Amino acid sequence: MLSWALGFFIVAIIAALFGFTGIAAGAAQIAQFLFWMFVILFLISLVVGLVKRPRA
Repeated sequence: MLSWALGFFIVAIIAALFGFTGIAAGAAQIAQFLFWMFVILFLISLVVGLVKRPRA
């Protein structure tokens, strides 16, 4: 998912360089959404992993 966010970020930068502001804004929003989804899912999996860890 993080690779998709990076891909959309690169598309946004290239579109902005060529002056396609609408496409750049849309790609940037998608990249930002995917990045935050990645962060949220990472934190959830981290918490679940810590809770379900067997005690030594």
